[in-house]
Amino acid sequence: MTDMTIQLEVDMMKRDTQQQKSSVNQNHNGDNRKKAIIPNKRPSRARGTDAVSGKCKVCSSNSWDTDAARGETICAECGYVAAENMIDPGAEWTNHSGGNDRSRVGAPTTLTLSDKGLSTEISRTDLTSGAAARHGMTGKNLREWRRRQRVDQRSKTRDSRSRNLTIAMQFIRDRGDLPPQIEQEAANLYRHAMKEGIVTGRSIRGVTAACVYIAARQAEIPRRIDVIAKAFDMISEVEEKELKRTIRLVARKMNTHHITGPEEYFEKFHSDLGLPPYVLGDTRDLWDKVSQNMIWQGKKPSGIAGCMLYKASQNSNSPRTQSEVCKVSGISEVTLRGLLKILNQIMPE
Repeated sequence: MTDMTIQLEVDMMKRDTQQQKSSVNQNHNGDNRKKAIIPNKRPSRARGTDAVSGKCKVCSSNSWDTDAARGETICAECGYVAAENMIDPGAEWTNHSGGNDRSRVGAPTTLTLSDKGLSTEISRTDLTSGAAARHGMTGKNLREWRRRQRVDQRSKTRDSRSRNLTIAMQFIRDRGDLPPQIEQEAANLYRHAMKEGIVTGRSIRGVTAACVYIAARQAEIPRRIDVIAKAFDMISEVEEKELKRTIRLVARKMNTHHITGPEEYFEKFHSDLGLPPYVLGDTRDLWDKVSQNMIWQGKKPSGIAGCMLYKASQNSNSPRTQSEVCKVSGISEVTLRGLLKILNQIMPE
């Protein structure tokens, strides 16, 4: 009798356990049916700042505005800034083309390339014999890819405008000797000159040299015309005169008139002469004392700059000779001595 009772209790416990398991499974199945599957957002698209919850400390409002650009959460009612310098965990999208493209790869567009850097190309460095050996290319494959590279290059310069821009941008990059930002300005000037028809009937070399000269002058880091002419292999007297005419034409058409002063040459000449830093300060102080005198009108700005640097160097522990200063400033020693005579006459006691 006792064994029968124990067996009945065991059977009852088994039934209770099975009923509990079945009820739990039904609840889980019901929850799965009711809840919709919500996919997780990609980390690169989850862009947002940490928000503030609760009531405003000033006006007890629950309305908050989040400024993602400034990283601040502001009360919409009273303007109280509840949080600032918030962290944005999303991706930092960098769109160089100015469109709706969300791509984060690729270099930005540049005006110093004929196609602005938007097209792809087969690099010549990957088609050398050493690169072919690294990539496991056979001689036949290497010849085939070189042929494809030539066809690809020719397909991009079929029209005359593309060929013109390719040559001009190469001149600006290789011979301009300008900072990257000023190179962009020179390339932009050339593109506008091309639209105005200035390039037609003139050499590409001459117009690019004029654009480089004007871009440097506008940025207040002027270059002497003879230096620009030498850099662009326009060393003959006829070519230099043509360059000066082209500079005047481009400046008139592009409305880029800028009067260059002696102070804009100080840093360049100071660097070329290798003078100590304090000499540059002395030169600026000297020019401030005599710059208002009208006697400098009509004098060559680079010559005046050379005169000021020579005078300042003579008063320092690192003097420079007249020939060294004349070589940098592009004037003769006779001109330098004449300017020094004028400077000594007007110098305050």
